[in-house]
Amino acid sequence: MSTYQAPLKEFQLLLETVAPIAELAKLPHFSDATPDTVSAILEESAKFATNVLDPLNWSGDQEGSKHNPADNTVSTPKGFKAAYAAYREIGGTGLPMPAEFGGMAMPRSVAALTDEMLHSSNLSFGLLPMLAQGATEAILLAGSDQLKAIYVEKMVSGEWAGTMNLTEPQAGSDLSLVKSRAEPQADGTYKVFGTKIFITFGEHDWTENIIHLVLARLPDAPPGVKGISLFVVPKMLVNADGSLGARNDAKCISIEHKLGIHASPTTVMQFGDAGGATGYLIGEENRGLEYMFIMMNVARFGVGLQGIGLAERSYQHAVAFARERVQSRDVGAPKAGSTPIIRHPDVRRMLMRMRAQTEAARALSMATAYAIDLAEAHPDAAVRAVNQAFVDLMIPVHKGWATEMCQEATYLGIQVHGGMGFVEETGAAQYYRDARITTIYEGTTAIQANDLVGRKMAREGGVTAKAVITSMRAFAKELTTSNNAHLKVTHTKLVAGIDAVERAVEFNLATFNSNVRASFAGSVPMVKLFGIVCGAWQLARVALEADQRINAGHADKTFYEAKLATMRFFADTMIPEAIAAADTIVNGSEGTLALAEASF
Repeated sequence: MSTYQAPLKEFQLLLETVAPIAELAKLPHFSDATPDTVSAILEESAKFATNVLDPLNWSGDQEGSKHNPADNTVSTPKGFKAAYAAYREIGGTGLPMPAEFGGMAMPRSVAALTDEMLHSSNLSFGLLPMLAQGATEAILLAGSDQLKAIYVEKMVSGEWAGTMNLTEPQAGSDLSLVKSRAEPQADGTYKVFGTKIFITFGEHDWTENIIHLVLARLPDAPPGVKGISLFVVPKMLVNADGSLGARNDAKCISIEHKLGIHASPTTVMQFGDAGGATGYLIGEENRGLEYMFIMMNVARFGVGLQGIGLAERSYQHAVAFARERVQSRDVGAPKAGSTPIIRHPDVRRMLMRMRAQTEAARALSMATAYAIDLAEAHPDAAVRAVNQAFVDLMIPVHKGWATEMCQEATYLGIQVHGGMGFVEETGAAQYYRDARITTIYEGTTAIQANDLVGRKMAREGGVTAKAVITSMRAFAKELTTSNNAHLKVTHTKLVAGIDAVERAVEFNLATFNSNVRASFAGSVPMVKLFGIVCGAWQLARVALEADQRINAGHADKTFYEAKLATMRFFADTMIPEAIAAADTIVNGSEGTLALAEASF
């Protein structure tokens, strides 16, 4: 198997173009995020990913986590607990967390890259810190000062972990069906009862306490999603002095046997079998879903990074194999002997699809992360508002498109290996199996798509979508300043892609209120359309900078020429797919909805 190597040169270029870290460091909130500091963080994270996590990826998949019914504990694969201790040692758990609670207060633009390295090298491992950060964010933004004082510092340090408990056997994505209940007690606490399923790292052996965030209903709660509250339910109760007390009435009764992410325990959690699990209300009653979406949006951004990370790892693995695997003659030299398969045009096509889509999705994720940072820390309220609107629009695009892209990239990774890819020992199949969950959890692609066309577009009359279109058109004009042939083609194709986005947006705005089913019939193609065109926009920003550096005589000419070639491939082959998606959005609903339900 190949060894994961973090694309640090690629990361650095993004931090100089799409998400300029030097500009963020000028803001008081991110004053510690100097380019030198960030470079050191990325290098240390890369060493950890390559030397510690990557060697555990295959063995962890084969061993898997195991539930111990005798005491309802969970054993994770060999080496994982020690790896987590090492991750804490380098400050990984607190990277984007506030300094007042022991964090490093780094921008999301930096954390996005370190998180990608986790997911590339070992997706199962990366799930725990991702969800723990989301739980911490929810307590920070909605919890009382007392809850923050008790839990946040130890969650930031990684001494304690965190989970998100939404799904129940009868309530998947439809949280209005949640039945878990919470009964108020005289001392201000609550007793929580219910069963939650699909809880990632609901039980494990990495930390001595696990802080569960649980959705449940109060006795007098209104029906539906408006009657859900959010509670902190720790695995171990915490004494007044901060020490751990008795075991709470919360336990893992089983773990799921999954297609992938075997090293990550996906648990069934039971609350209240022995009189009720002690819980503490977060924020106000009946606003739990609102608070949970704080955590959900962190997780959705993180899952998009999982898609990028797995696509990168699959690409690296496929390239290494293609360089070494000798099969068949080169069609350009028919009298020669067999050649490494990387010389075959169709293998190059597959590798380029993997590479170009991964780089475009990464560039778009970094543009989104940079907007998250500006929305949080810019001194101008108007700038914060504009960036937050962009983030809100891009989160479903990023999560939906990056994870769908990952399905293709890991599929192609197996295809490049041929029959060897279908054999587990080569390792290519694991990426494909692990990737499959990413389009499902934290909201399926259709849920992201419905959010995009409904809440993020139709509800505000397309204001932010139109602003993005305007920004893309302004940038496209910049491409005309270059004489590079690849950028000239990119300009033409990008303009056509922007036209397709505008056409689809106008259709959605004109149709949503009069024929909402027609709008939703094209919602997933809308995610693809936005993902490809907005990804091309950000990829072209990088390519334009690469062209300028080549013209300035930069020493690393080969690296920058690769940026231009990758952009050209994306423009030639991916933007036409976006234009086709727009045609599906505008013209495809009648055929989608024509078949009578009984005929399925």
